[in-house]
Amino acid sequence: MTQQRDYYEVLGVSRNASPEELKKAFRQQALKYHPDRNKEPNASEQFKEVNAAYQVLSDPERRTAYDRFGHAGVSDGAGGRGFDDFQNFGGFGDIFDAFFGGSSRQGPARGNDLELEVAVSFIEAAFGAEKEFDLERLESCSRCDGNRAEPGTEPVTCATCGGSGEVRRVQRMVFGQFQQVAQCSTCGGTGQTVETPCTNCRGRGTERRSRRIAVEVPAGIEDGSRIVMRGQGEKGAMNGPAGDLYVYVRVERHELFERHGNDVLAEVSINIAQAALGTVLTVPTIDGEQELKVPAGTQTGKVFRLRNVGIPHMGRSQRRGDQLVAVKVVTPTELDDRQRELFEELGESLGTPEIGLDDDGGIFGRIKDAFS
Repeated sequence: MTQQRDYYEVLGVSRNASPEELKKAFRQQALKYHPDRNKEPNASEQFKEVNAAYQVLSDPERRTAYDRFGHAGVSDGAGGRGFDDFQNFGGFGDIFDAFFGGSSRQGPARGNDLELEVAVSFIEAAFGAEKEFDLERLESCSRCDGNRAEPGTEPVTCATCGGSGEVRRVQRMVFGQFQQVAQCSTCGGTGQTVETPCTNCRGRGTERRSRRIAVEVPAGIEDGSRIVMRGQGEKGAMNGPAGDLYVYVRVERHELFERHGNDVLAEVSINIAQAALGTVLTVPTIDGEQELKVPAGTQTGKVFRLRNVGIPHMGRSQRRGDQLVAVKVVTPTELDDRQRELFEELGESLGTPEIGLDDDGGIFGRIKDAFS
């Protein structure tokens, strides 16, 4: 007589395994040895052994008896129960779900999500805008409203599956009956058939249509941001809910401005005389032109800060960044005789400056400090 293996060894768990660990181990072993997946000659016997072990160890009273007396303590047919007694595991259907992914019945399904890209200008991204675009997507059929049947008629219960969407086939195997559930081929798992299909959608329930969609681009949005429009995707099958629309925002470059966080960087040019004597400039901002006082002795790379005229914070439009204005001193390349004479006199009077970085680290240091 073949000696019975220890039930804990059969399931591959320790003697103090929790009910959850037992259930997980049983599922793994059942999947491993189920005859529909394992074609080895002894697979069915090993499957029955796994079943017997779980039936005992999943029952607290029987597990206690087994722990005290071994197989003798549960010799009253412990291993002889069929699949109908899988109460702790949820019955045979739970094993079927593990193999085949559950019921094959098809009900309303969520529609596909859609994606598109929308381009906005630098100013539109700063202050927000409403953008419109044409979107082609699946929608409920305008004639049958997704019912699939010609108006005046209705879908009927499938005669093959009786409306369940599934057909069942029972096989008798050495360890008992095995019930296989498959999608009904007549109705495609819907449980209904359409005797008079809609002439517009031909029984599909959906049609492809073009829609004009408006999307609100919030103030302060950054390049590459995503806007989610719930329910604006494609309509789902069987009158299921629509998917979502994901709008990716691309912010176009500006000829004058560059964005750094919520600050705006712009560059202005001045001549040598303006740099030496100082001047008042009219500089562009995203709000329009604004005056900037440039003090005498300004060097190339000097950065001025205009407060509260930068990009609004998204969701808090009352808060704004600043505009940083970097000054570039332009050296003339062409001089007339009078200008050359004046520059020669000026050069002689100024002398030659010493070579080296200034105390604040030069132009790169000044720009870096402005952003920090």
